[in-house]
Amino acid sequence: MTQPTPAAHKDAPKPAAKSAGEQRSSRRSGSRWDVRTLSLLGVLAVLVAVGGITAPDEFLATSNLQLVLTQASVIGVVTVGMTFVITFGGIDLSVGAIVALASVWATTVATQEFGFAGILFTAVIVGVGCGLVNGLLIAYGRMVPFIATLAMLASARGLALQITDGSTQIVSVASVLDLGARDSYVLGIPPLVLIFAAVTVIGWLVLNRTTFGRRTVAVGGNAEAARLAGIDVRRQRLYLYLLSGLCCGIAAFMLIVLAGSGQNTNGNLYELDAIAAAIIGGTLLTGGRGTIVGSVLGVLVFTTITNIFALNNLETAVQQIAKGAIIVAAVLVQRRSLHGDT
Repeated sequence: MTQPTPAAHKDAPKPAAKSAGEQRSSRRSGSRWDVRTLSLLGVLAVLVAVGGITAPDEFLATSNLQLVLTQASVIGVVTVGMTFVITFGGIDLSVGAIVALASVWATTVATQEFGFAGILFTAVIVGVGCGLVNGLLIAYGRMVPFIATLAMLASARGLALQITDGSTQIVSVASVLDLGARDSYVLGIPPLVLIFAAVTVIGWLVLNRTTFGRRTVAVGGNAEAARLAGIDVRRQRLYLYLLSGLCCGIAAFMLIVLAGSGQNTNGNLYELDAIAAAIIGGTLLTGGRGTIVGSVLGVLVFTTITNIFALNNLETAVQQIAKGAIIVAAVLVQRRSLHGDT
């Protein structure tokens, strides 16, 4: 009985290499995101110049620059989590309310008795718990993300108001307050900024250098194709809302350090700021593409605008109009770039 010869396998099909068109499209995509990043850096540089010209003594002061970075850090951590959710093709309208609930729950008298660790643990676990509820409702309850997270927004805000009874809960734990004091700065950098930097680096590595990140992008691009490729879409969706909740918990703790208190009004409109920062940074609202670096730059752009307006005593209404114009411009650029791919 003769054995099959190795030559029989010579004609076996081989994995197809990327076509020249696909390679050119990939290069164009990478180039476009590089251009967008450089554009955001340019916008940020222009804003710094405007701030330096209109309020040179105040804006360029070291204390003010530290303030800008510190304020950007809290919403920045939330935006990192939001970037993952949007890249996946989802949305989370509850992040601001989760921050509020986590901050007031972590600053109750009972929680403060456990000191620094008790406040940190409570803030994080409340954020993760809310993310778990969102994830279960959306992934396994098959609820639309908009509806599920809108329900969480209302519930979390209501619970935060009930816990505080409308009053401010002052933090009395010295180790928590010391974290926000100037004496705790590391080489002139506030600790909250260092936390934000750490979250940003970890987020970038997870999104760009891990299987988890590749699955997130794949499902956002085409959920059905990702499912057929063996990705558990529902479990991935659950993990992403857990991640968003974790970021909210961390941000809540940072806000407690920054404000020295917990209030049911904390995190007001954070969901809109986080979504806007992610969008102008280059993350597609329809999913499939996300950039942590762009989202961080988006946060810095919005925070700098707010600071410049405050230093120049300009009306909040004008500031909101400027933000709205930037968001519209960013979405139009995204639509144009998407049509350019087709």
